[in-house]
Amino acid sequence: MIILLGPRMYFLLPTSAMATKKAADSTLYHLSPKGFWKRFRDAVVVNPEISSGLPLQGVNRFPPPGSRPEKYSTPATKASDIAQNPYWKRDVRRAYPQLSVITQTGLSSLLIEHSTPQVVAAPAEGDTAEGSKAVSTAQDPIELAAAISQITKSTKLYSESKLPPTLTLSYPRWRPERAPDAPHPQHAYFPLQLYK
Repeated sequence: MIILLGPRMYFLLPTSAMATKKAADSTLYHLSPKGFWKRFRDAVVVNPEISSGLPLQGVNRFPPPGSRPEKYSTPATKASDIAQNPYWKRDVRRAYPQLSVITQTGLSSLLIEHSTPQVVAAPAEGDTAEGSKAVSTAQDPIELAAAISQITKSTKLYSESKLPPTLTLSYPRWRPERAPDAPHPQHAYFPLQLYK
């Protein structure tokens, strides 16, 4: 049967087709009483369609818990290989903090070494990779203050006319402006000053 109501079309099924539709059976996977207790339940229960709540052991959880014959074994990882994971590496009680010490002379030599870009000379035709040796550029130790003054003289990145870059902000930078003071006694020791 078809019913037309305005622009929409509705289909109605016959009553026999509607009668065959049934909700899921709540007692399908649950235990149900038999014999005397079934008759007692039918006489006493408020809703006869409700299930007992006791699931069937072979249907609800298959396979049932604890029924598998094999035992769980921890998967092998790199840490489980004793040859590659000795005790002194995994003993965290002896993982003492290691001190790192740098002296002023060492720091000054590092500053001087990395202050200018290093130029690597091209190898000559007669040199081979095996026979060539790195040229040692070791210098006498210099004090830190002298090293800093030497670096700032040779490479001056910023000056009063050339300032370092600033961050670009999407909102205007806040500049404090005095606002009218809050009410306070005339001779207050700490008068409250307001800024906006």
